Amino acid sequence: MALSIKLLRKLLPKRRQRLKRILQMTKKEAPACSFCGRTEEAVEKLISGPNSYICDKCVHLCLDIIEKKPVHHELKVLKPKELKIKLDAYVIGQEKAKKTIAVAVYNHYKRIRSLNKETQVEYSKSNVLLLGPTGSGKTLLASTLAKTLDVPFA
Repeated sequence: MALSIKLLRKLLPKRRQRLKRILQMTKKEAPACSFCGRTEEAVEKLISGPNSYICDKCVHLCLDIIEKKPVHHELKVLKPKELKIKLDAYVIGQEKAKKTIAVAVYNHYKRIRSLNKETQVEYSKSNVLLLGPTGSGKTLLASTLAKTLDVPFA
């Protein structure tokens, strides 16, 4: 009898662990959509994949997103003269720089617009480098331009 009690004490913890594992394996949660969380009863169809599910409603939503044609927002491009006038309101002097930047920005937006359309005309990329001593207005010009065009400036 003493032997059997010792044996039981040894086997009992192992049996408990095994029983817990068996319970966890048999206790499965009802399958639910991995995207919206709806259960199988709440949807018409639930498609299973490796480690995930997707319901018919989420499939239709995804199809709608895929089939939507991208919306092309028409860019409101200011003419170089209009842009220079806006820059004149904030930046004093630097006429040549303002004129050059206004034309460069106009050409940049023209180039971007032409990428969206299939045209025969090809616009080349150009860059502008602002050089000058401290306090000459380089940063002011760039930040004012960013505000005017409603683009971020870091």
